[in-house]
Formats: sequence, structure tokens, C-alpha cells
Amino acid sequence: MEKSLQEIENEVVDEFSMFDEWLDKYEYLIELGKALNEYPDAEKTDDKLIKGCQSRVWLDWSLKDGKLFFNADSDAIITKGIISLLIKIYSGRTPEEIASSDFSVIDRLGLKENLSPTRANGLVSMIARIRELAAENL
Repeated sequence: MEKSLQEIENEVVDEFSMFDEWLDKYEYLIELGKALNEYPDAEKTDDKLIKGCQSRVWLDWSLKDGKLFFNADSDAIITKGIISLLIKIYSGRTPEEIASSDFSVIDRLGLKENLSPTRANGLVSMIARIRELAAENL
């Protein structure tokens, strides 16, 4: 049976809580980024760039069987990890699930407080874009 969005969020929080130090959490983010699907250079177009990120982040999406699937890449390794974390949580969910999510998982992870201001702003922009895509596909 498919896991609920809440179950996925709880799993991610549990995975993060295994690490006591933020340095280890950053390493985990980097590993998540390395595990992202290949993102073709030809798809790195301006229309897929997330506005508001200091580093460049491309987000591609598709709607299959009523669910949104995301793929992304970034030219910055930590940022790539952050977008991969969001993909891990929200890819494969319905637009309704994403639109109704309060994204409180980000607060539960403590991400915003432990990122530089520019990365935190980028995180907010990534969330805004995922929400926007969900709303467009309701």
C-alpha cells in the first residue's frame, strides 16, 4: 500500500534525526543530491529555472495518472540536496495533496534555521514553485 504524505514526511524527519551534528546532515543532503535522477543538459532551460535562488535550480515536472512527478538539478551541491529532499517528499503525490500540505516538515527538520540566508530564501522559492505547479494542476 502506498504511504501517505504524512508517513513520508515522518520518515524523512526520522532519517534526519539520526544525525546529531549539522555537518552530518549536510553530508546527508549532499548524498541525496547525488542520488537524483540524471537531468539532461538540454532540459536546463530558463523556463525551468526556479526564480529567487542564488544558485541555479532547474525543476521539471510531469503529471502521470493524476500525480505530479518532479526531477531537478542544481549547480550547487547543498542546493541540489535540498531540492532532492523536496522531491523525495512531494514527487508522486497528487496536486491536491501538495496544495493542502503546510510544508511544516521543513520546520520539523530545522532546515531554515541552519541554512545561510541565501539558501533559506532559495528553499522558500523551491517550495513556492512546487506549490505553484500543484495549484496549476488541480
